[in-house]
Amino acid sequence: MERLQKVIAHAGVASRRKAEQMIIDGKVKVNGEVVKELGTKVSSNDEVEVEGVPIVKEAPVYYLLYKPRGVISSVSDDKGRKVVTDYLPEVDERIFPIGRLDYDTSGLLLLTNDGEFANLLMHPKHEVDKVYIAKTKGIPSREQLQQLKKGINIDGEYLKAVHAKINSSDPKKNSAIIQVILHEGKNRQVRRMFEALGYPVDKLKRERYGTLDLHGMNAGDSRPLKPHEVKQLRQLAEKNVE
Repeated sequence: MERLQKVIAHAGVASRRKAEQMIIDGKVKVNGEVVKELGTKVSSNDEVEVEGVPIVKEAPVYYLLYKPRGVISSVSDDKGRKVVTDYLPEVDERIFPIGRLDYDTSGLLLLTNDGEFANLLMHPKHEVDKVYIAKTKGIPSREQLQQLKKGINIDGEYLKAVHAKINSSDPKKNSAIIQVILHEGKNRQVRRMFEALGYPVDKLKRERYGTLDLHGMNAGDSRPLKPHEVKQLRQLAEKNVE
């Protein structure tokens, strides 16, 4: 027996918190009856519906995609642009990306149908490292990179890096290659932080997510995660919340 909101989250329908709200709002039925009690537990024999749609009990799957530039981090796009699931046509499960990478950002993106796992990795308090490499116009000083670690208030939103260092710089071309580590993943965060310092980002790539990297992969490649990789990510996130 599992809690109803956990079953809904596992099915990839919504986060556990959203699932709880859906239950309270009377949008969830168990065996044809509306259930509003958050403590409700269900078994694999129970029929669960969310907003009239039955939950399909899929086995959880986990994929790593090397997202190319010029691709939307979504499962569909009303403008007909390429989306990340186009690169995993053989996957029948209802997968979705864990977080997002901007249209113009390349790099490591995870996809799953396990909503609880996705929420575990995305929450900033779980402190999962997301490592980016940015190519900037202009070369920031060490003091300016310290500012990123202290945090910058941009349009009322507090944006902060865990770590930032210059890997290399080219004074002739007036550009730098900078490694940035985040725990949170707010919209266009790396680009907005550098823009606030006066150094627009030319190129941006996410190279690492927790224990995973892009070793041996090219843009557009994908692969299923190995069971031990899923376990390592889960343990990493859960360890940091203790």
